[in-house]
Amino acid sequence: MRILIAAAAAFTFAQTAAAQDSYPDRSITMIVPFAAGGTSDVIARLIAEQLGTVLGQRVINENIAGAGGATGLTRAAKSKADGYTIAIGNVGTNAAAYTIYPELQYTPSSFISAGLIAKTVPAIAIKKDWAIADAQAFIAYAKANPGKLTLGHAGVGSSNYIICKQFLAATKIDVTLMSYRGAGPALNDLMAGHIDGVCDTATSLSGAIQGGTVRGLVVATAKRLPTLPDVPTAQEAGIPTFQGEGWNAIFVPKDTPMAIVNKLTAGLKKASENPDYRKRISDLSAVVAPPEEQDSAFVAALVPQEVEKYRILLAEPGK
Repeated sequence: MRILIAAAAAFTFAQTAAAQDSYPDRSITMIVPFAAGGTSDVIARLIAEQLGTVLGQRVINENIAGAGGATGLTRAAKSKADGYTIAIGNVGTNAAAYTIYPELQYTPSSFISAGLIAKTVPAIAIKKDWAIADAQAFIAYAKANPGKLTLGHAGVGSSNYIICKQFLAATKIDVTLMSYRGAGPALNDLMAGHIDGVCDTATSLSGAIQGGTVRGLVVATAKRLPTLPDVPTAQEAGIPTFQGEGWNAIFVPKDTPMAIVNKLTAGLKKASENPDYRKRISDLSAVVAPPEEQDSAFVAALVPQEVEKYRILLAEPGK
């Protein structure tokens, strides 16, 4: 009997090792926890294309919106840990969500990250033809009319929601936050004039600002973005404490073999070296994560720091 058990264990180990060696031998699904059109979706499409080329298998994006990204991340956490279901996460889904949704069906330990892929810039955009000329006028109007102005975001717990909270903390204003199933629907409502503004990243907003369908109010950077030269920085806008940096990383279920995680990390690093990919990311007002941040260990250290950072922000009175 012991010989049979040992033989079965050896056979299983051999099968597992062979599966890891041949990974990937079929298409990979990347869960995008938001509706199409937002920052995570745009970046996910770009990296999926490059990663698929590097790995020699298609990477198919699946948008699963809901609960500020928590619905999609829950699906990812419960997926088979074989490397064929991966997810793109951000500061909302994989840091702030743990404070906002205490009943989440996943925790930081539910995932292993294959590495950081991009960093993004928080921004606020408003209706294009509005008489309000700049951030100070926006703030003055909001203070004179508490709760009247509306800012849209991609759902409570999303990175966009966090941007709204950071903006409100910096300006000390009272506005009504409007929750959507993704950044795309929120931006559509802004372009249609149904809401007064949106909290998002420059990645999502650049096209609309450049096209004149919305107006950039402020970006949370020290220097103006080359892609949005007419949008003032937080310092220029008189909101020096509106500073921040978003990020996107690739996550897999916690029991995924490290051999597979390492293959994904290597694939992501090689994909990020593609000049065309880097230019497309730059054109979206984002930046490719530096090499030292494109691995599992970096994100494993980053996430607890971000969880604490946003726990403090969201615990502030009135937040």
